[in-house]
Amino acid sequence: MLVGVAILLSLISFCSTLVGGLVAVRIGDRKRIVLGLAAGVMLGVVAFDLLPDALEESKYTVAGVPGALIAGVVGFFTVHIIEQATAIHVGHENEFGSHTHDFQSVGILAACGLIFHSMLDGLSIGVGFQTGTALGISVAIAVICHDFADGFNAFTIPTLYGNAHRRALLLLWLDALAPVVGAVIGTLIHIPSNLAGLYLGYFAGFLLYLATGDILPEAHAGKPSRLVLLCTVAGAAFMFVVAALNH
Repeated sequence: MLVGVAILLSLISFCSTLVGGLVAVRIGDRKRIVLGLAAGVMLGVVAFDLLPDALEESKYTVAGVPGALIAGVVGFFTVHIIEQATAIHVGHENEFGSHTHDFQSVGILAACGLIFHSMLDGLSIGVGFQTGTALGISVAIAVICHDFADGFNAFTIPTLYGNAHRRALLLLWLDALAPVVGAVIGTLIHIPSNLAGLYLGYFAGFLLYLATGDILPEAHAGKPSRLVLLCTVAGAAFMFVVAALNH
């Protein structure tokens, strides 16, 4: 019975993810506004969702420093090193024509991280129902709200890094399916929380670099725009509300 409820709620999450992605498709031509909103959402996800969950899940420490935070720094430098090694940057990709494929790979790698994160969202639904019905429903509500933003970013990030809309849509569908897969797995097996926490910290660092090192500078390039700034703040505020409702 509880397995069926967990899977049903994960299907609602599936729909929420697709809606988020379709919103990104509809407003995709308003590039700077989309960039500002995406950066704000990503910063909000890092600060109010990924890092708190990572610190809560993982108890590893190194010289008194939480392992999840160290993983975050590693994630930050991972994408920085990838970009420097291939001599690319989101604002100057046309200067490096031979590296276009590598540039697109950064967007795909980020989307794959979102997909894995979405699977962990679904996994948390299944594990929550193993603990109790009330907890399972509470987790599912948070995941459904959160996955709207995941769907938005799953489409937006690959396209920002030069991937075709068709490929971005495929990644969006995979991101939408991931919570369903995770919910099924979560009702069957248990994943050590320490490992999940380290991953979440790593992915937080990865997203933090993309938001601050690539997307925000591009969003605010050219003539200053109050609307872009407002969208950035609104994106972060939206994720704060989602996190507040979760707690």
